[in-house]
Amino acid sequence: MLLAVLAAARLAADTPVLTDAASVLALPAERAGERLPVRLTGIVTAAEPDWQGQFFVQDETGGIFVENLHRDPPEPGERVVVEGVSHPGAFAPIVSAPRWERLGRAPLPAAKRVRIEDLQTGVEDSQRIELTGVVRTARIVNGRLEMALSLAGSRLQVRARAIPDRAPESLVAARVRVRGTAATHYIGVLRHLTSVAVYVPRAEDLEILEAEAADPFTGEILPVNNVAQYRHGRRAEQRVRVRGVVTFQDGRGEVHLQDDSGGIRVVAADPGARLAPGAAVDAVGFLEYEGHLPLLRDAVFRPAGTPPAPVAPKAVPFAEIARGQHHAELITLRGHLLDRSTRPDTRPDGTQTGVVTSWLVQGEGMTFSIEHTGREEDPELARLPVGSLVEADGLCAATVDATGKLTALRLLLPGPAALRVLARPSWFTAARLLAGLGIVSVVLLVAVAWLLTIARKNAALRRLVGELEHAQHELQEAHDTLEQKVAERSAQLHVEMTARKADELQFKAVLAERTRLARDLHDTLEQTLAGIALRLNAVGKQLRRDPAVADEHLQFARNWLHQSQVDLRRSIWDLRSRELEQFDLATALRRSAEHMAEDTGVTVHVEAGAPPSGLPEVVEENVLRIGQEALTNIGKHARAKHIGVRLVFEPGTLRLRIEDDGVGFAQDTVPGEGHFGLTGMTERAKRLSGSLTVRSTPGRGTVILLEIPLENAPAPESVI
Repeated sequence: MLLAVLAAARLAADTPVLTDAASVLALPAERAGERLPVRLTGIVTAAEPDWQGQFFVQDETGGIFVENLHRDPPEPGERVVVEGVSHPGAFAPIVSAPRWERLGRAPLPAAKRVRIEDLQTGVEDSQRIELTGVVRTARIVNGRLEMALSLAGSRLQVRARAIPDRAPESLVAARVRVRGTAATHYIGVLRHLTSVAVYVPRAEDLEILEAEAADPFTGEILPVNNVAQYRHGRRAEQRVRVRGVVTFQDGRGEVHLQDDSGGIRVVAADPGARLAPGAAVDAVGFLEYEGHLPLLRDAVFRPAGTPPAPVAPKAVPFAEIARGQHHAELITLRGHLLDRSTRPDTRPDGTQTGVVTSWLVQGEGMTFSIEHTGREEDPELARLPVGSLVEADGLCAATVDATGKLTALRLLLPGPAALRVLARPSWFTAARLLAGLGIVSVVLLVAVAWLLTIARKNAALRRLVGELEHAQHELQEAHDTLEQKVAERSAQLHVEMTARKADELQFKAVLAERTRLARDLHDTLEQTLAGIALRLNAVGKQLRRDPAVADEHLQFARNWLHQSQVDLRRSIWDLRSRELEQFDLATALRRSAEHMAEDTGVTVHVEAGAPPSGLPEVVEENVLRIGQEALTNIGKHARAKHIGVRLVFEPGTLRLRIEDDGVGFAQDTVPGEGHFGLTGMTERAKRLSGSLTVRSTPGRGTVILLEIPLENAPAPESVI
């Protein structure tokens, strides 16, 4: 063991301390896991309230994450020195088990301009960066401004602690410059990057370069079919305004609108937005493309001010759908059901909200699917027989290639009533004929197998009967033998257990007496001898200068020697001394405190209430011993000038408080095994079903609190 400790110390001495962030970040995961020593000096760039004390710090070489869990963190802009060890982290190396110290405030490091492509690879993790983009969404969440920023076709989450003095929705479509710390989101088990967020610590780190020119709801209303067509002067950050009737909503914030020119899919900025089918609304959003088809994303809605006008589905030829027409419109299609299946309706966060029922349908020259989503599977739809000719009204959800050619088609049902059966299939079908032949074949095979099985079982049964009879005879013989052996073994075990119980009782008696004698000898004889030593020291100092005072101290030492004889005799016979029977607990504590004052020159103030009648002897004795031990410890170690003793009797409770203004001690350095002072006091308190609390601070003294319940005080111990 000693060799291992020396080897570890030698290795630690040979391991160089990493003094900059770049050195830690350059470590391979296996090397970072060796807990190499780290000492960094840098500026805190990010420390969010919900990070449980963790923060980012950056020096001249770069930034790094500090795993300061469950402790108060520094604030952004503070210069700190951090000491810790390396750790591989869940994505990039970090500093773990840190100790840090503030050095003052300093300007934040200059933000590095980066490309969104580099940021999404994770190479800028923990670094202070600068980006410019267009705000797509902005809202206040838990006292923090959260924005989705669009940069070169990508989205980036930005979280700012300082909220600008303006409504969050007024930031949408504005071009802004942000400076903050890049933090990665990851899958810890795989150490894979999933997304990146930027944390902005100050208001001046969010700069509005160009606000939206005008309220988009006052702009031009475009026909739905024209939103993706060429328009001179259009800019990517400009929002598009359309007006239409709500035809379909899927519960995930996706709304489909339709006007006279066509339909369009609109993704709401607020996933919880709910619009009534048939309502006429204005939608303002950013134009994007998904699967080569246009849609409006991060949209907001307002009533159009016109009465609801539900859109009726219309029958369209499959040829037009094959050319990519009628996407996001309400249409009517016919076909034969080929198959049916169900699957859970799962949200992006993994929660299941319902059931999706799908049918594979053969139409005129093409195959498509019909889908219905509900909280549970509709019984009527579940009973639709495969092979039926059906007609369905639903939303056309097309998938096209780069040339606009249809590659897949789904028809989304707004409700169960939108699927109607026009003709049920004939009962006598090829499938049913094959099923019937299969059933007959199975029955014949089962019958033949059953006859063969019965014959084999009869033969086996006869063999088993003979074997069972033989086994029964042997079992009876074994049973008789076992009963005899069990009786013999039971008698033997009874003798052994009786002897073991007698040994245990004797051992417990010896152990209890040993514990009692150790406690009493420490609390009585050791305390008295300590007092005699103090008196004899005083005699040695006063003998030549003042023999009268020395003689007085010598007389006290004689008295205490006599008291030690009484206490020792009492420990042996566990009897109460006559000296103690001459006064009550309060008087005994006061006399012990006065002796302490005379010995050490300490000022003692004793405040004691009248004890209740019939105070149990065991309570009186143990409380007195705890008090004497506390006073002795103060005289030996505390170097106190004043001691306060307060004994209070309340209904059902005894409380003793002893406090001093001495040097105190750190509670994590209290002596442990082998020292009976505090241990003996604690054991006495527990014996009385009470509690002993010691509070001490170096340089501020010590307070000892004892609380004993008086209703169920234990009886005195018997001397064995």
